[in-house]
Amino acid sequence: MSRATPEAAAGSAPSSPPAPASGPSSPDSAALGHGLKQRHLSMIALGGVIGAGLFVGSGAGIAAAGPSIVIAYAISGLLVMLVMRMLGEMSAAYPSSGSFSSHAERAIGPWAGFTSGWAFWVMLSTAVGLEGIGAAKIVTGWLPGTPEWMWVALFMVVFTGTNLAAVKNFGEFEFWFAALKVVAIAAFLVLGVLAVAGLLPGSEGTAGADLSEIMPGGTHGLIVGLLASVFAYGGIESVTVAAAESEDPVRGVASAVRTAMWRIGLFYIGSMAVIVLLVPWNDPALVEKGPYVAALDTLGIPGAGQIMNVVVLVALLSAMNANTYTASRVAFSLVRRGQGPRALGRVHGGVPRAAVLASSAFGFFCVLLSYWRPDDVFAWLLNMIGAVILVIWLFVAVSQLVLRRRLERQEPERMTVRMWAFPVLTWVAIAGIASIFVLMLMESGTRVQVFSTGALTLVLAAAGYVRQRRAVRAAG
Repeated sequence: MSRATPEAAAGSAPSSPPAPASGPSSPDSAALGHGLKQRHLSMIALGGVIGAGLFVGSGAGIAAAGPSIVIAYAISGLLVMLVMRMLGEMSAAYPSSGSFSSHAERAIGPWAGFTSGWAFWVMLSTAVGLEGIGAAKIVTGWLPGTPEWMWVALFMVVFTGTNLAAVKNFGEFEFWFAALKVVAIAAFLVLGVLAVAGLLPGSEGTAGADLSEIMPGGTHGLIVGLLASVFAYGGIESVTVAAAESEDPVRGVASAVRTAMWRIGLFYIGSMAVIVLLVPWNDPALVEKGPYVAALDTLGIPGAGQIMNVVVLVALLSAMNANTYTASRVAFSLVRRGQGPRALGRVHGGVPRAAVLASSAFGFFCVLLSYWRPDDVFAWLLNMIGAVILVIWLFVAVSQLVLRRRLERQEPERMTVRMWAFPVLTWVAIAGIASIFVLMLMESGTRVQVFSTGALTLVLAAAGYVRQRRAVRAAG
């Protein structure tokens, strides 16, 4: 296997990309274990799209957009499908634990890999802390009087331990977490469809829904719903990171990408359609209890609230586990490419343990900030990561635009997954991402996120560019 790596050319200009590895896996993941089996990757891909944002956060979107929330999820879902297809094309050609960060470095230059990789790491590590807080709130609801911080600390210890062990342990945890989420949402969809059709005992079909107006909130309501739906999809790209440690990275990426369309259509768009057909869009329970609990209450399912609390807890714990894993692998890849402190690149037993500990520590520090400085520092941190996923998607699209032409010219045999209608749909995706940025600037509630994320991106880009120029001078 060739040992030519991106870090070998870390100081080169973007026009002189690193030579690609000839083997099936990227050198930045060569020291990692390959303990993820195809069943792990398949279930991670299947359940990874089902997050707490879907179970809880979608309620605000429905309240704003009404029945048009289905349109909002369909539009954002199409954009996500394009992003996943582009990312799948590059990840199947060049499997890497750095995923889009490695691709950005290969296509645009080291500064782009540095910027996208560390921005993603900050977002994921912060999200670990947020998910821990959310999970702790659920548990303290069951066990009042116990301190939230204790539960967050316990969850952090458990998942840090899981990720410090062999990667197959992470795979097993995620396999069963994902299986529980898939079973839960599948059962919800079956019950919902039966109720909509009037086949469930005691159901009245769509009699409870208010479909007299598709867009009761007008264009503004649709925009709010669209923005809510976009960020509910965040994290779907993480399967391309996990694929690098699977038994067959190329097959794993190809399978995950090819099934993305029906997974998004079924879990997101399908469940939104069922909810708006069962529950009036202006029912306060959609926000107060969450849309799934509100729908189950409508069906008269005993203990619906507690059932969904368990499902949401599983979704949050799953996200903590997955984000700790993904953050550590992205950090490891960055370090191996000369884009971070060397200490984080140490591997023990096929696991980048220093990177795992650093990611978990940053997440727990965010939890402490939520207690110490909730109104200024913590709020600023949340705004800073608010639009990072859009920045990542933009890097994905631009990288694919460059690498596709290079692959067709130099290594067409690597193209086992192909972007549809290239380059037209790539430009459509770029236009879609830009449009979402514009919509966020139009909304007072999200405008500050664009500015804060923009500031983070510019700082990282400047740091990455300075590092790149220094490396060029050192090499020259």
